[in-house]
Amino acid sequence: MRRTALATLTLAAALLGTQPATADTESGWEPAPSSSWDVAAGVRCDFPVHGEPVVDEVVRRVLSTHPDGSERRVAYKGDLVIRVTNTETGAAHDADASGSAVVEYRPDGSQLWAVRGPVLVGVGKGQGTLPRGLYIVDGVYTMDISATGYKAVHLVRGTTDDLCARID
Repeated sequence: MRRTALATLTLAAALLGTQPATADTESGWEPAPSSSWDVAAGVRCDFPVHGEPVVDEVVRRVLSTHPDGSERRVAYKGDLVIRVTNTETGAAHDADASGSAVVEYRPDGSQLWAVRGPVLVGVGKGQGTLPRGLYIVDGVYTMDISATGYKAVHLVRGTTDDLCARID
């Protein structure tokens, strides 16, 4: 597993470090817009949270497909800033989630992310290697998401920023 993760991270760095920063449909890059979202109190933070992209220049490129034509590996990159708001108090924080990733979508619904840079990660109670919360995980790492949604974050080098604490 460690070799596979390292090889995936190396591939991600090589692919994402040499591509243009804007969408270029001729080379296979296409917009990958993010949606706004709401999470009830107790699901991620002790209070209800709203997330909304304020900068969204994320693009994606399909690298490979499964035999049935569904996406197998997809690269993502681009600027993404999400305003995370405590909807009880109005406290907000603009979180930079502008990392790049190669995501492997598995037939069973699980995913393996090879990431470089910051990405927003939400974790439910007992559903990950991080405690319940919303985080910006930044650095070089993998995130293995099981078919049931369990998120195992494996930092090679990096940090976690607790967004619930920032907007409490």
